[in-house]
Amino acid sequence: MRRESANGIVFYQFEGLDGAGLTHAILTRLGGVSQGPFATLNLGHTVGDDLNAVQENHRRVFALFGVDRGQVVSPYQVHSAHIRFVGREHGGTVQNGTDGLLTTSPGLMLLFRFADCVPLLLWDPVHRAVGLAHAGWRGVAGGVVRAAVEAFVRHIGSRPEDLWAGIGPAIGPCCYQVGPEVVASVAQAFSLRPDLVHHRADGLYLDLPGVVRAELEAQGVRQIEMSGICTACHTDEWFSHRAEGGRTGRFGVLVMLDR
Repeated sequence: MRRESANGIVFYQFEGLDGAGLTHAILTRLGGVSQGPFATLNLGHTVGDDLNAVQENHRRVFALFGVDRGQVVSPYQVHSAHIRFVGREHGGTVQNGTDGLLTTSPGLMLLFRFADCVPLLLWDPVHRAVGLAHAGWRGVAGGVVRAAVEAFVRHIGSRPEDLWAGIGPAIGPCCYQVGPEVVASVAQAFSLRPDLVHHRADGLYLDLPGVVRAELEAQGVRQIEMSGICTACHTDEWFSHRAEGGRTGRFGVLVMLDR
């Protein structure tokens, strides 16, 4: 990924999407007005931050990328495997109870929020369709990665081998200590490779981004770009629910087909 900065907002972009005709960004926590544990570009409305600050943070992001609120659709994320196809008529809405959105509508921005879970961006250059998914361990165990790929096949007519996938910053295997019940739940969903669970003296550590990649490959996706950034290791730029004791903000990930 490539690090960028504009109007005081720091964000990253996948190099694999250069020239694709998309607007996309993995926003960091830098460039907003929130204070304390939410400093500074918190986009989460439900984490305890001052809502006026959250609104100003959104205004800054929308201004930077040249959209208004009516062009943006977001999910209310619940760690599910629910994926929805959205169009211009959904602009300005929050889609309840879903963890993935995809669209073929130019000028409609998808905006998700994260603080350790895996951001998954999918792009079909053949049908010019784009999607985002939120993949925590519960969602992964529930099949959200498979559901996202299948949604492209069902709604768009995509072939998995044509899809490009970007896996954004998330908590890495260096920091993601989990209990055996988490490993068991993920392993029940699909064949969990041994190298994705690290056994250390103090317990088990799960490679959640690696699990997402493995599931993409199992679904036939071959073009995958990994950020390689652990949110818990880098709280200077990213919100991390685990590293910050559960009191923190949410960074945004956005994508839009250019007009």
